[in-house]
Parts: sequence; structure tokens; C-alpha cells
Amino acid sequence: MLTYELTAEGVPLYQQLYQAIRADITAGRLSPDTRLPSKRSLADNLGISTITVENAYDQLISEGWVIARPRRGYFVAAVVSRKEPKAVKAVTLPPMPGNAPPEARFNFSGGRTAAEQFPFSIWARLLREALSHRKNELLQPPPGSGAMELRRAIAGHLLSFRAMAVEPEQIIVGAGTEYLYGLLLQLLGRQQLYCLENPGYHKLEQIYEKGGACLTWAGLDEKGLSADQLRSSGAAIVHLSPNHHFPTGITMPASRRYELLAWASEAGDRYIIEDDYDSEFRSRGRPLPTLFSIDACDRVIYMNTFTKSLIPTIRISYMVLPAGLAARFDRELGFYSCTVSSFEQYTLAAFISRGYFEKHINRMRLHYGRKRQQILELLRHCLPEGVCHVRENDSGLHFLLELNTSLTDGEVKERLAAKGAKISAVTDFYHHDSDKAALPSKGLFLFNYAGMELEQLEKYLKVMAKILKDADCRPPAMK
Repeated sequence: MLTYELTAEGVPLYQQLYQAIRADITAGRLSPDTRLPSKRSLADNLGISTITVENAYDQLISEGWVIARPRRGYFVAAVVSRKEPKAVKAVTLPPMPGNAPPEARFNFSGGRTAAEQFPFSIWARLLREALSHRKNELLQPPPGSGAMELRRAIAGHLLSFRAMAVEPEQIIVGAGTEYLYGLLLQLLGRQQLYCLENPGYHKLEQIYEKGGACLTWAGLDEKGLSADQLRSSGAAIVHLSPNHHFPTGITMPASRRYELLAWASEAGDRYIIEDDYDSEFRSRGRPLPTLFSIDACDRVIYMNTFTKSLIPTIRISYMVLPAGLAARFDRELGFYSCTVSSFEQYTLAAFISRGYFEKHINRMRLHYGRKRQQILELLRHCLPEGVCHVRENDSGLHFLLELNTSLTDGEVKERLAAKGAKISAVTDFYHHDSDKAALPSKGLFLFNYAGMELEQLEKYLKVMAKILKDADCRPPAMK
């Protein structure tokens, strides 16, 4: 008869019995085909209830340690391996690429937005409305391209805000642009040669490479992506951000835009992926026309996201496909399920269609405009004249800070890191290390002001000023 001490505090009796019997089986003390006591006899022997023994036996049977044979009883199963699984050792993972290390208490170049400005009360009310009035829609899976109501709302917003006349059927909604890039790779083909901007956003390179795409790079001049370098690259597809290039902030003029559209129209398999990630935040006037809106040959794929304009945790992005590609997407990839929950889709649709999104954008433009002026004043106050120059741009949520110092970009970053601050240089975003030496971008640093706390900023600007002073900054060169 099996006899066990079932005295562990806080552990159910059936679980203690199950663990004891399993330990005997794995240690070989109970060999295969050994008959186990009946539930009643084991319960009487241990002084516990029959239901407790039954629960323990059921767990052993479900895991394959014990077999129940009708009218014969319970028997130890013939388990191939009797070794207990090894305990999993704790693994310390390295920090995620691109994130500030734990010791960085302040980030000059971080991508945070002003989440405290998000209209939570309005969003919560619209969500409650969706839960109350759209029970049938919420219980049904949305179409693979997204809920039609949201796509209609996005189409209306694009028409009024970006002068883009698109049909809702051309819009594909997804949980983040990374997911949409994966769909584009399948739609356009991994065998195509994709061209990225150099310098550019490293995460794009990682996404395309992990997706199996063949990559090449084209450099920039004062007008943005070089059309000559694009032609010589041999690429069929180019990914660019003409309205506010990251990280340089360049806004592409109309002449260069038409050059790129002419390149795309020269071959049937050429496409431009237009990333319009923060176009809503142009500080003066309306955003510039998109490539999509001036494309006469259906060669531009438009991408945008709500993570910048709302909050990063709302992982809703969308792309607008040319009509021909939209039909092809429906034929070839229409089987995919939509990756955004119906709750969020109907809430966002109401947020846009009732005018709350436009009001929010206008409010945020004013907020970021005032904050930008405060930060420029802090820069003038904290950094001595001639030490820095701000390269401004009317678009987006970052500008470039040009430091007039004898320190290399790496030395500036290292000395700030030693004081608990992180900053990214434009040279960090070049594809090849060899590109950094010859290009006139040394001494340029990314200054993303959207989520900065002004008190912390003032503190670390003074830290930066001391670092530059200790390095004997030279006066600006005369022009």
C-alpha cells in the first residue's frame, strides 16, 4: 500500500498526492504495469477523501503517467523517459536594440509623445458607446482589411486633411506598420530589390531583412533621397519619408517628388512606399501634398499610423494601396484576419468621424508649438552662444542640434551617458560605418522634444554645456 506524508501547507491534498505518486514513478520505485491501490483503499489508508484520490489519479492519467483499465483498476504506464524535466535557469536578456539603457535617466532623442494630452475621457465614452450599441458587430470578426466603418472614416480624414481621394476598399488596417510591411513583402515579392534611405530608420532595415527581402541603400542630398542613386541601385521598390525624413528632418521639394514618380512610372514592377509617420505635426500651414495625391500612375503606397498622433499604445496603422494592388491584395492576401480588435476599430472610427481626431490634432499642434518655443528658449539660456545651432524644420516632432565642439559624436554620447543622459547622433543612422567619415553630418544630434519634461531638460542641458565647455569648444567658423 502507498503511504505518503501530505503535510505541505498551502498545497491542495490532491496535488500533493499526485506529485508523490509521480515522483515514485519517475524514480523507478513504481515500475510499469504496477497496479495502484483503488481509490477507496488508498483514501482509507491516507485518511483523505475518495474525491481527493480521484482528482490525483485523473491528473496522472491526463499526463500519461497512469492508465485506467476498465474493471481492472489503475496501472503505471510505460513511460519512455523517467527523468524529471530540468529546471529552467533564469536568463538575463540583453537590452532591446534602440532602447535607452537602464542607467539613462534622460533621453534627448527618445521617441515618446505627450501621452498626458490624450483625451481619455472622450475615448472612454466612445468605447462605452461601442460596447452598448454595437454588440452584434463586436461579436463578429472584422474583415481582414479592417472594419468598413473605420476605413470610411480614414478615407474621409485623408480627403479633408491630405487631399487624398481614396476608396475605403483601398485601405488596409493593421496593428502597427511593422505588420503592414510584412504584408507588403508578401504582396510585392521578397525577390524584389528594396531601396532604403541612408541615413534612415534602422528598424526598417531589420524588418525587411527578417522578412527575407533583398536590400540596397541610396543616399540623400539637400532635397532628400537622391534620384540618381536610386536609379543606379537597380531597386524596384523604394521606401521613403518625403514630408519629414528621419533623422535629418528634410522635407522633399516638389521637383524631387516628380523625379521619383517619373522613376516609378518607367517599369511595371516599380513602387514607392511613402511613410507619412508624423505629417500631422507641421508647425506652419497645412501638411504638404503626399506623393500618393500627385501620383498619376498608381505607383505609390501610402503608410501612416495613429501611434504618433494619438498614443503609442494604440497600435493602429493603415496603408492605402493603388486600386490595382488593392484588388490583388484581396485576391492573394484577403484570407488574413485583421490584427486590430473590433473594440478599438469602432471606437477610433467614431473618434475620427465625429471630429474629435481633428480637434485633437489641432490642440496638439498648438501644444507642441508652444513647447518647441520653450525648448528653444532653454537652449539659448543654457548653452553659450556659438556652441550650438538648431536646424529647424516646419514638420514633425524633432529637430537637429548642431554642436560646435572638438569632441567626436561618440565622445559626446559617452560623456553624456556617464552623466545619465542619452543622445543619438545622425551618424548613428547610416547603414555603412564607412559612410560616416566623409559626410557632413558629424556634430548633428537628434533632439526629439515631444515627450520631454522641461525641468529635466534644463538640468541636462546644463550638464551638456559643462561637457562642451570642458572640451574647449571653438567659436563658430565665419561664413
